[in-house]
Amino acid sequence: MHRPPHILNASTNLLGICFVIVTGLRLASADARSWADEIVWLAALLLFTSAVSAYLAIRNHGVRKWQVALADWTFLGGISTLAMAVVIAAIYL
Repeated sequence: MHRPPHILNASTNLLGICFVIVTGLRLASADARSWADEIVWLAALLLFTSAVSAYLAIRNHGVRKWQVALADWTFLGGISTLAMAVVIAAIYL
């Protein structure tokens, strides 16, 4: 299975969810009460890196294996970080 298209789709969707979470925390003035928004920004950075590296892997037809590996690992890191931010937001808010 050629993973980069799936990673690109999922990471861009989750990147949008990160922006929705940050906006919701700011509108609710809850961003000062927890570290959730900072952690969501980290997740957004990881998911953005995943999307860019998956796009480059698609453009290069998967020739550079490090781009696929980078897309995989940053995607997993972004999902984990986003899940941690949601748990922190649920506990503190």
